[in-house]
Amino acid sequence: MIRILGTVFAALAGLAFGSFLNVCVSRWPEGESIVSPRSHCRSCGRTLAWWENVPLVSWLALRGRCRDCRSWIGWRYPLVELAVAATWALIAWRFFDWALNLPETAFSFEITRSVGLMIFCWLLVALAALDVENLWLPDRLTWPGIALGFAYSVVPIPFGWTFALARVGNNIHVRAAIASLIGILAAAGLILLIRWIYWLFRRREGIGLGDAKLMAMLAAWLGFPGALLAFGVGVVLGSIAALVLLALPSSRADAGGWAHIKLPLGTFLCIGGIVSGLWGAPIIADYLRWSGF
Repeated sequence: MIRILGTVFAALAGLAFGSFLNVCVSRWPEGESIVSPRSHCRSCGRTLAWWENVPLVSWLALRGRCRDCRSWIGWRYPLVELAVAATWALIAWRFFDWALNLPETAFSFEITRSVGLMIFCWLLVALAALDVENLWLPDRLTWPGIALGFAYSVVPIPFGWTFALARVGNNIHVRAAIASLIGILAAAGLILLIRWIYWLFRRREGIGLGDAKLMAMLAAWLGFPGALLAFGVGVVLGSIAALVLLALPSSRADAGGWAHIKLPLGTFLCIGGIVSGLWGAPIIADYLRWSGF
């Protein structure tokens, strides 16, 4: 019963934080405040009533359109709310599946790990939405994301938010910090290398610096192997999207235009990051076992 209630609460909290995330994604690219004015229609400017702000339910009730001007609200709003709710619910379901029987220290660490993973998924959904709509991976998310991921991977924070340096040991702590920094630099360097090779052959930018910062963030949270898995998933998804675009009649009609189409690599990397964050450990273990390592 506790597992079900905890999962439902996490899903409802995810819907609420997803709704707030939609406000950020809509206003940040326009340079607007996320505090004021109150939520309003982006087309006619009408301030929304309270019942028009209920996550997911309001969008379904209004059938995705403004009540006054009938402008299309967009699929991004319910998809973002559902993505945050689904990832948070899954994390909570796993936590309540086995963590309640752990010793106090391990239980505290597992709470921290689960909350950290929720924050990580929230950041990735935000970056994915911003990149797919604006081809923009803002520093206001990537740099704090790197710092939080570094702390998450290096400093265990048991229940009560007190650092457990004495339990972990300073030597292990330093080694973990060095390994995390090397992973962050290696992940960012991978994107920078690809970016340089592309410029060398095409003499124009093919990958933005935001993607390098995103890869650094992935490595901070997931470690370098987890970031590589996220990169692999992202590349596969991006390749599939490119093939779909090439198959469209409009792309075939313009023989040279398809080469200038910009794909949101960051969005695909974020999806890969969520996959790696939720299922990365068994995937990597199965791959190593299959490859003979």
